[in-house]
Amino acid sequence: MKRKNVLIIGAAGRDFHNFNVHYRNNEAYNVVAFTATQIPDIDGRKYPSELAGELYPEGIPIYSQDQLAELIKELKVDECVFAYSDISYEDVMGVSAIVNAAGANFTVLGPKSTMLKSNKPVISVCAVRTGTGKSQTARKVIETLLEHDLKVIAVRHPMPYGDLNAQRVQRFATVEDLKKHNCTIEEMEEYEPHVARGNIVYAGVDYADILKAAENDPDGCDVILWDGGNNDFSFFEPDLAVTVLDPHRPGHELKYYPGEVCLRTTDVAIINKVDSATAEAVQIVENNIKQVSPNSTIIKAESMITVDNPESIVGKRVLVVEDGPTLTHGEMNIGAGILAAERLGAKEIIDARPFAVGTLIETFEKYQHIGNVLPAMGYGEQQLKDLEETINQADCDAVIIGTPMDLSRIISINKPYTRVHYELDEVSTPNLGGILKDFIQENKLER
Repeated sequence: MKRKNVLIIGAAGRDFHNFNVHYRNNEAYNVVAFTATQIPDIDGRKYPSELAGELYPEGIPIYSQDQLAELIKELKVDECVFAYSDISYEDVMGVSAIVNAAGANFTVLGPKSTMLKSNKPVISVCAVRTGTGKSQTARKVIETLLEHDLKVIAVRHPMPYGDLNAQRVQRFATVEDLKKHNCTIEEMEEYEPHVARGNIVYAGVDYADILKAAENDPDGCDVILWDGGNNDFSFFEPDLAVTVLDPHRPGHELKYYPGEVCLRTTDVAIINKVDSATAEAVQIVENNIKQVSPNSTIIKAESMITVDNPESIVGKRVLVVEDGPTLTHGEMNIGAGILAAERLGAKEIIDARPFAVGTLIETFEKYQHIGNVLPAMGYGEQQLKDLEETINQADCDAVIIGTPMDLSRIISINKPYTRVHYELDEVSTPNLGGILKDFIQENKLER
Protein backbone atom coordinates (compact mmCIF):
# COMPACT_ATOMS: atom_id res chain seq x y z
CA MET A 1 0.00 0.00 0.00
CA LYS A 2 1.34 3.41 -0.95
CA ARG A 3 1.93 5.65 2.04
CA LYS A 4 0.01 8.93 2.08
CA ASN A 5 2.29 11.99 1.99
CA VAL A 6 1.49 14.29 4.92
CA LEU A 7 2.67 17.79 5.78
CA ILE A 8 2.04 19.07 9.33
CA ILE A 9 1.39 22.81 9.69
CA GLY A 10 2.49 23.96 13.14
CA ALA A 11 4.44 26.20 15.48
CA ALA A 12 6.81 23.88 17.39
CA GLY A 13 4.30 22.39 19.82
CA ARG A 14 1.01 20.73 18.91
CA ASP A 15 2.51 19.73 15.54
CA PHE A 16 5.26 17.61 17.11
CA HIS A 17 2.79 16.04 19.56
CA ASN A 18 0.36 15.10 16.78
CA PHE A 19 3.21 13.52 14.85
CA ASN A 20 4.47 11.57 17.87
CA VAL A 21 1.12 10.07 18.85
CA HIS A 22 -0.60 9.66 15.49
CA TYR A 23 1.97 9.43 12.67
CA ARG A 24 5.39 8.43 14.02
CA ASN A 25 4.97 4.65 13.83
CA ASN A 26 2.06 4.59 11.38
CA GLU A 27 3.12 2.98 8.09
CA ALA A 28 0.02 4.31 6.33
CA TYR A 29 1.54 7.79 6.35
CA ASN A 30 4.77 9.45 5.24
CA VAL A 31 5.27 12.82 6.93
CA VAL A 32 7.38 14.73 4.43
CA ALA A 33 7.70 18.05 6.28
CA PHE A 34 6.60 20.38 9.03
CA THR A 35 5.94 24.06 8.50
CA ALA A 36 6.40 26.64 11.27
CA THR A 37 4.89 30.03 12.08
CA GLN A 38 3.98 32.36 15.02
CA ILE A 39 7.41 32.05 16.72
CA PRO A 40 10.56 33.68 15.28
CA ASP A 41 13.41 31.50 13.96
CA ILE A 42 11.86 28.05 14.51
CA ASP A 43 11.88 27.05 10.86
CA GLY A 44 15.01 25.88 9.05
CA ARG A 45 15.54 23.10 11.60
CA LYS A 46 14.94 19.36 11.41
CA TYR A 47 12.74 17.16 13.54
CA PRO A 48 15.59 14.80 14.45
CA SER A 49 15.66 11.11 13.56
CA GLU A 50 16.06 10.20 17.24
CA LEU A 51 12.59 11.66 17.87
CA ALA A 52 11.07 10.86 14.48
CA GLY A 53 11.56 7.10 14.78
CA GLU A 54 12.58 4.21 12.53
CA LEU A 55 10.39 5.30 9.59
CA TYR A 56 12.33 8.59 9.36
CA PRO A 57 16.08 7.80 9.55
CA GLU A 58 16.96 11.20 8.05
CA GLY A 59 14.61 13.17 10.30
CA ILE A 60 11.94 15.54 8.96
CA PRO A 61 12.67 19.04 7.62
CA ILE A 62 10.91 22.11 9.04
CA TYR A 63 10.11 24.95 6.63
CA SER A 64 8.47 28.35 6.95
CA GLN A 65 4.70 28.33 6.47
CA ASP A 66 5.24 31.00 3.81
CA GLN A 67 6.39 28.16 1.53
CA LEU A 68 3.26 26.05 2.09
CA ALA A 69 1.76 26.12 -1.41
CA GLU A 70 5.09 25.39 -3.09
CA LEU A 71 5.92 22.58 -0.66
CA ILE A 72 2.59 20.84 -1.33
CA LYS A 73 3.44 20.62 -5.02
CA GLU A 74 7.16 19.89 -4.71
CA LEU A 75 6.72 17.17 -2.10
CA LYS A 76 3.56 15.71 -3.68
CA VAL A 77 1.60 16.23 -0.47
CA ASP A 78 -1.74 14.45 -0.20
CA GLU A 79 -2.86 15.83 3.15
CA CYS A 80 -2.00 18.82 5.33
CA VAL A 81 -2.67 18.64 9.06
CA PHE A 82 -3.33 21.93 10.82
CA ALA A 83 -1.65 21.81 14.24
CA TYR A 84 -1.22 25.14 15.99
CA SER A 85 -3.45 27.31 18.13
CA ASP A 86 -4.84 30.73 19.05
CA ILE A 87 -5.91 31.53 15.53
CA SER A 88 -9.19 32.93 14.23
CA TYR A 89 -11.54 30.76 12.21
CA GLU A 90 -11.08 33.17 9.29
CA ASP A 91 -7.32 32.57 9.36
CA VAL A 92 -7.71 28.80 9.77
CA MET A 93 -9.85 28.64 6.66
CA GLY A 94 -7.44 30.95 4.87
CA VAL A 95 -4.76 28.30 5.38
CA SER A 96 -7.26 25.66 4.26
CA ALA A 97 -7.85 27.59 1.03
CA ILE A 98 -4.10 27.63 0.30
CA VAL A 99 -3.91 23.89 0.95
CA ASN A 100 -6.95 23.00 -1.16
CA ALA A 101 -5.90 25.31 -4.00
CA ALA A 102 -2.57 23.48 -4.11
CA GLY A 103 -4.48 20.20 -4.44
CA ALA A 104 -4.17 18.66 -0.95
CA ASN A 105 -6.71 17.72 1.71
CA PHE A 106 -6.97 19.80 4.89
CA THR A 107 -7.22 17.93 8.21
CA VAL A 108 -7.53 18.82 11.89
CA LEU A 109 -6.95 16.08 14.49
CA GLY A 110 -9.17 15.97 17.57
CA PRO A 111 -8.85 14.77 21.17
CA LYS A 112 -9.58 11.09 20.44
CA SER A 113 -6.53 10.89 18.14
CA THR A 114 -4.18 12.96 20.28
CA MET A 115 -4.99 12.74 24.01
CA LEU A 116 -2.90 10.44 26.20
CA LYS A 117 -4.42 8.60 29.18
CA SER A 118 -2.64 8.89 32.53
CA ASN A 119 -2.68 6.44 35.41
CA LYS A 120 -2.94 9.46 37.72
CA PRO A 121 -5.93 11.84 38.05
CA VAL A 122 -5.53 14.75 35.60
CA ILE A 123 -6.82 18.31 35.84
CA SER A 124 -6.48 20.39 32.68
CA VAL A 125 -6.36 24.19 32.79
CA CYS A 126 -6.87 25.66 29.34
CA ALA A 127 -8.12 28.95 27.89
CA VAL A 128 -10.03 30.37 24.95
CA ARG A 129 -7.23 32.86 24.11
CA THR A 130 -3.66 33.65 25.07
CA GLY A 131 -3.50 36.05 28.01
CA THR A 132 -6.79 35.19 29.75
CA GLY A 133 -5.18 34.41 33.10
CA LYS A 134 -4.77 30.69 32.61
CA SER A 135 -1.42 30.53 34.40
CA GLN A 136 -2.71 32.22 37.54
CA THR A 137 -5.65 29.79 37.46
CA ALA A 138 -3.25 26.84 37.24
CA ARG A 139 -1.34 28.23 40.23
CA LYS A 140 -4.60 28.58 42.18
CA VAL A 141 -5.53 24.97 41.45
CA ILE A 142 -2.11 23.74 42.55
CA GLU A 143 -2.13 25.81 45.75
CA THR A 144 -5.58 24.45 46.63
CA LEU A 145 -4.46 20.86 46.10
CA LEU A 146 -1.31 21.44 48.15
CA GLU A 147 -3.50 22.54 51.04
CA HIS A 148 -4.82 18.95 51.01
CA ASP A 149 -1.24 17.58 51.24
CA LEU A 150 -1.31 16.31 47.67
CA LYS A 151 1.77 16.15 45.46
CA VAL A 152 0.99 17.93 42.21
CA ILE A 153 3.12 17.72 39.06
CA ALA A 154 2.50 20.42 36.48
CA VAL A 155 3.01 19.53 32.82
CA ARG A 156 3.24 22.53 30.58
CA HIS A 157 2.18 22.83 26.93
CA PRO A 158 5.31 22.59 24.72
CA MET A 159 7.60 25.45 23.73
CA PRO A 160 10.59 23.59 22.23
CA TYR A 161 12.41 26.34 20.36
CA GLY A 162 15.96 25.06 20.83
CA ASP A 163 17.69 21.68 20.53
CA LEU A 164 14.78 19.26 20.14
CA ASN A 165 16.76 16.20 21.21
CA ALA A 166 17.90 17.94 24.38
CA GLN A 167 14.35 19.11 25.04
CA ARG A 168 12.70 15.69 24.67
CA VAL A 169 11.85 15.52 28.40
CA GLN A 170 12.56 18.50 30.65
CA ARG A 171 12.10 18.68 34.42
CA PHE A 172 12.17 22.02 36.21
CA ALA A 173 12.49 22.01 40.00
CA THR A 174 14.50 25.20 40.63
CA VAL A 175 15.07 28.57 38.99
CA GLU A 176 18.58 27.33 38.15
CA ASP A 177 16.99 24.65 35.94
CA LEU A 178 15.64 27.42 33.70
CA LYS A 179 19.19 28.49 32.89
CA LYS A 180 20.37 24.89 32.50
CA HIS A 181 17.74 24.30 29.82
CA ASN A 182 18.45 27.64 28.03
CA CYS A 183 14.83 28.77 28.42
CA THR A 184 13.43 31.65 26.43
CA ILE A 185 11.50 34.47 28.14
CA GLU A 186 8.25 32.82 27.09
CA GLU A 187 9.30 29.56 28.75
CA MET A 188 10.51 31.30 31.91
CA GLU A 189 7.26 33.25 32.16
CA GLU A 190 5.41 29.94 32.39
CA TYR A 191 7.85 27.85 34.45
CA GLU A 192 9.28 30.34 36.94
CA PRO A 193 6.03 31.11 38.86
CA HIS A 194 5.62 27.36 39.45
CA VAL A 195 9.16 26.51 40.52
CA ALA A 196 9.40 29.65 42.67
CA ARG A 197 6.54 28.13 44.69
CA GLY A 198 8.29 24.78 44.96
CA ASN A 199 6.28 22.97 42.27
CA ILE A 200 7.81 20.53 39.81
CA VAL A 201 7.16 21.30 36.13
CA TYR A 202 7.69 19.03 33.12
CA ALA A 203 7.73 20.11 29.48
CA GLY A 204 9.49 19.22 26.25
CA VAL A 205 8.74 17.42 23.00
CA ASP A 206 7.69 13.80 23.57
CA TYR A 207 4.64 13.92 25.82
CA ALA A 208 4.24 10.16 26.16
CA ASP A 209 7.70 10.04 27.74
CA ILE A 210 6.97 13.22 29.70
CA LEU A 211 3.77 11.71 31.09
CA LYS A 212 5.61 8.58 32.25
CA ALA A 213 8.30 10.70 33.90
CA ALA A 214 5.72 12.88 35.65
CA GLU A 215 3.72 9.89 36.90
CA ASN A 216 6.93 8.44 38.35
CA ASP A 217 8.53 11.66 39.57
CA PRO A 218 11.09 10.98 42.33
CA ASP A 219 9.32 13.48 44.61
CA GLY A 220 6.02 11.65 44.16
CA CYS A 221 2.84 12.41 42.22
CA ASP A 222 -0.81 12.32 43.28
CA VAL A 223 -2.29 14.60 40.61
CA ILE A 224 -1.09 15.80 37.21
CA LEU A 225 -2.05 19.32 36.21
CA TRP A 226 -2.02 20.08 32.50
CA ASP A 227 -1.01 23.74 32.16
CA GLY A 228 -2.21 24.60 28.67
CA GLY A 229 -0.66 27.04 26.23
CA ASN A 230 -2.17 29.47 23.73
CA ASN A 231 -5.78 28.23 23.59
CA ASP A 232 -4.90 24.62 22.79
CA PHE A 233 -6.79 21.69 24.27
CA SER A 234 -5.03 19.26 26.59
CA PHE A 235 -2.59 16.59 25.41
CA PHE A 236 -3.76 14.45 28.35
CA GLU A 237 -7.28 13.15 28.90
CA PRO A 238 -8.61 15.22 31.84
CA ASP A 239 -10.69 13.99 34.74
CA LEU A 240 -11.57 17.62 35.44
CA ALA A 241 -11.36 20.26 32.70
CA VAL A 242 -11.10 23.97 33.54
CA THR A 243 -11.27 26.69 30.86
CA VAL A 244 -10.56 30.40 31.41
CA LEU A 245 -12.34 33.13 29.41
CA ASP A 246 -11.55 36.82 28.96
CA PRO A 247 -14.31 39.49 28.88
CA HIS A 248 -11.78 41.96 27.45
CA ARG A 249 -12.25 39.96 24.22
CA PRO A 250 -15.97 39.07 24.39
CA GLY A 251 -17.07 36.71 21.63
CA HIS A 252 -13.58 35.39 20.93
CA GLU A 253 -14.52 32.20 22.77
CA LEU A 254 -16.66 31.31 19.71
CA LYS A 255 -14.33 32.67 17.03
CA TYR A 256 -10.87 31.20 17.67
CA TYR A 257 -9.40 27.73 17.18
CA PRO A 258 -9.21 25.64 19.23
CA GLY A 259 -10.45 27.77 22.14
CA GLU A 260 -14.05 26.89 21.40
CA VAL A 261 -13.09 23.20 21.67
CA CYS A 262 -11.78 23.90 25.18
CA LEU A 263 -15.02 25.68 26.06
CA ARG A 264 -17.33 23.02 24.64
CA THR A 265 -15.51 20.25 26.52
CA THR A 266 -14.99 22.00 29.86
CA ASP A 267 -16.38 21.13 33.27
CA VAL A 268 -15.59 24.54 34.78
CA ALA A 269 -15.70 27.87 32.91
CA ILE A 270 -13.95 30.75 34.67
CA ILE A 271 -14.74 34.28 33.51
CA ASN A 272 -11.63 36.16 34.64
CA LYS A 273 -10.91 39.93 34.90
CA VAL A 274 -14.50 40.84 35.77
CA ASP A 275 -13.11 43.76 37.82
CA SER A 276 -11.57 45.46 34.78
CA ALA A 277 -14.11 44.54 32.06
CA THR A 278 -17.54 46.06 31.43
CA ALA A 279 -20.67 44.36 32.77
CA GLU A 280 -21.94 44.09 29.20
CA ALA A 281 -18.81 42.22 28.07
CA VAL A 282 -18.99 39.85 31.04
CA GLN A 283 -22.63 39.10 30.16
CA ILE A 284 -21.76 38.34 26.53
CA VAL A 285 -19.16 35.80 27.66
CA GLU A 286 -21.53 34.26 30.20
CA ASN A 287 -24.28 33.92 27.59
CA ASN A 288 -21.88 32.21 25.18
CA ILE A 289 -20.83 29.73 27.87
CA LYS A 290 -24.45 28.85 28.55
CA GLN A 291 -25.08 28.45 24.83
CA VAL A 292 -22.30 25.97 23.97
CA SER A 293 -21.37 24.47 27.36
CA PRO A 294 -24.63 24.48 29.32
CA ASN A 295 -23.55 21.82 31.82
CA SER A 296 -20.33 23.55 32.87
CA THR A 297 -20.00 25.33 36.22
CA ILE A 298 -19.44 29.09 35.79
CA ILE A 299 -17.09 30.94 38.15
CA LYS A 300 -16.42 34.68 38.02
CA ALA A 301 -13.02 35.93 39.11
CA GLU A 302 -10.85 39.01 39.34
CA SER A 303 -7.22 39.18 38.33
CA MET A 304 -5.90 40.62 41.60
CA ILE A 305 -2.93 42.92 40.99
CA THR A 306 -0.17 43.73 43.48
CA VAL A 307 2.89 45.90 42.92
CA ASP A 308 6.30 45.54 44.59
CA ASN A 309 7.04 49.28 44.76
CA PRO A 310 3.88 51.35 44.14
CA GLU A 311 5.75 54.59 44.88
CA SER A 312 7.80 54.12 41.71
CA ILE A 313 4.59 54.48 39.65
CA VAL A 314 2.59 57.24 41.36
CA GLY A 315 2.95 60.48 39.41
CA LYS A 316 5.75 59.08 37.24
CA ARG A 317 6.33 58.74 33.51
CA VAL A 318 6.51 54.99 33.05
CA LEU A 319 7.43 52.44 30.40
CA VAL A 320 5.20 49.36 30.60
CA VAL A 321 6.59 45.95 29.62
CA GLU A 322 3.96 43.23 29.17
CA ASP A 323 3.94 39.49 28.40
CA GLY A 324 5.00 39.07 24.75
CA PRO A 325 2.62 36.34 23.46
CA THR A 326 -0.39 38.04 25.12
CA LEU A 327 0.29 41.16 23.04
CA THR A 328 1.36 39.50 19.80
CA HIS A 329 -0.76 36.52 18.74
CA GLY A 330 -3.01 37.10 21.77
CA GLU A 331 -3.96 40.43 20.13
CA MET A 332 -4.16 42.38 23.40
CA ASN A 333 -2.86 45.92 23.93
CA ILE A 334 -3.11 45.98 27.72
CA GLY A 335 -2.03 43.74 30.58
CA ALA A 336 -1.40 43.86 34.30
CA GLY A 337 1.28 46.52 33.86
CA ILE A 338 -1.08 48.95 32.14
CA LEU A 339 -3.78 48.35 34.75
CA ALA A 340 -1.28 48.98 37.55
CA ALA A 341 -0.15 52.23 35.90
CA GLU A 342 -3.72 53.45 35.55
CA ARG A 343 -4.84 52.45 39.04
CA LEU A 344 -1.80 53.94 40.78
CA GLY A 345 -1.95 57.24 38.91
CA ALA A 346 1.08 57.20 36.65
CA LYS A 347 1.62 60.64 35.13
CA GLU A 348 2.16 59.18 31.65
CA ILE A 349 2.55 55.81 29.96
CA ILE A 350 5.25 56.57 27.45
CA ASP A 351 5.24 55.21 23.91
CA ALA A 352 7.86 52.45 23.58
CA ARG A 353 7.95 52.55 19.78
CA PRO A 354 10.35 55.51 19.28
CA PHE A 355 12.95 53.69 21.39
CA ALA A 356 12.59 50.24 19.79
CA VAL A 357 15.65 48.66 18.19
CA GLY A 358 16.36 45.64 15.99
CA THR A 359 13.84 42.83 16.16
CA LEU A 360 11.44 44.89 18.27
CA ILE A 361 10.99 47.31 15.37
CA GLU A 362 9.84 44.33 13.30
CA THR A 363 7.50 43.21 16.10
CA PHE A 364 5.81 46.62 16.27
CA GLU A 365 5.46 46.69 12.47
CA LYS A 366 3.89 43.22 12.40
CA TYR A 367 1.57 43.70 15.40
CA GLN A 368 0.42 47.29 15.04
CA HIS A 369 -2.48 46.86 17.48
CA ILE A 370 0.02 46.75 20.38
CA GLY A 371 0.32 50.54 20.52
CA ASN A 372 2.66 52.09 23.08
CA VAL A 373 3.25 49.01 25.28
CA LEU A 374 6.54 47.09 25.05
CA PRO A 375 6.18 43.32 24.49
CA ALA A 376 8.74 41.21 26.37
CA MET A 377 10.04 39.36 23.33
CA GLY A 378 12.85 36.98 24.16
CA TYR A 379 12.81 33.90 21.96
CA GLY A 380 16.54 34.22 21.35
CA GLU A 381 19.69 36.02 22.44
CA GLN A 382 19.31 38.84 19.91
CA GLN A 383 15.74 39.60 21.00
CA LEU A 384 16.90 39.77 24.63
CA LYS A 385 19.62 42.25 23.68
CA ASP A 386 17.12 44.34 21.72
CA LEU A 387 14.69 44.30 24.65
CA GLU A 388 17.38 45.44 27.07
CA GLU A 389 18.57 48.23 24.78
CA THR A 390 15.02 49.43 24.10
CA ILE A 391 14.23 49.64 27.82
CA ASN A 392 17.50 51.33 28.71
CA GLN A 393 17.26 54.08 26.11
CA ALA A 394 13.59 54.83 26.82
CA ASP A 395 12.90 58.32 28.15
CA CYS A 396 10.97 57.50 31.34
CA ASP A 397 11.15 57.77 35.13
CA ALA A 398 10.52 54.09 35.83
CA VAL A 399 9.76 50.73 34.23
CA ILE A 400 6.74 48.57 35.08
CA ILE A 401 7.43 44.87 34.52
CA GLY A 402 4.11 43.14 33.87
CA THR A 403 5.61 39.79 32.88
CA PRO A 404 5.03 36.64 35.00
CA MET A 405 8.78 36.13 35.51
CA ASP A 406 11.43 38.43 36.93
CA LEU A 407 12.72 40.14 33.81
CA SER A 408 15.42 41.93 35.79
CA ARG A 409 17.03 38.55 36.48
CA ILE A 410 18.06 38.10 32.84
CA ILE A 411 18.59 41.64 31.54
CA SER A 412 20.17 44.76 33.09
CA ILE A 413 17.77 47.67 33.55
CA ASN A 414 19.41 51.08 34.07
CA LYS A 415 16.50 52.86 35.73
CA PRO A 416 14.07 52.25 38.60
CA TYR A 417 11.66 49.39 37.99
CA THR A 418 8.92 47.51 39.75
CA ARG A 419 7.23 44.16 39.19
CA VAL A 420 3.49 43.62 38.95
CA HIS A 421 2.04 40.33 40.18
CA TYR A 422 -1.43 38.96 39.48
CA GLU A 423 -3.36 36.17 41.11
CA LEU A 424 -6.82 34.68 40.63
CA ASP A 425 -9.43 35.94 43.11
CA GLU A 426 -12.80 34.22 42.79
CA VAL A 427 -15.80 36.46 43.47
CA SER A 428 -18.67 33.99 43.01
CA THR A 429 -19.79 30.58 44.21
CA PRO A 430 -19.38 27.73 43.60
CA ASN A 431 -15.61 28.15 43.55
CA LEU A 432 -12.51 26.09 42.86
CA GLY A 433 -12.16 25.14 46.53
CA GLY A 434 -15.45 23.28 46.54
CA ILE A 435 -14.99 21.81 43.07
CA LEU A 436 -11.52 20.48 43.92
CA LYS A 437 -12.75 19.06 47.22
CA ASP A 438 -15.28 17.01 45.25
CA PHE A 439 -12.53 16.00 42.79
CA ILE A 440 -10.35 14.77 45.66
CA GLN A 441 -13.20 12.69 47.09
CA GLU A 442 -14.20 11.24 43.73
CA ASN A 443 -10.63 10.16 43.04
CA LYS A 444 -10.08 8.86 46.59
CA LEU A 445 -7.16 11.19 47.22
CA GLU A 446 -7.99 12.16 50.81
CA ARG A 447 -5.02 12.10 53.18
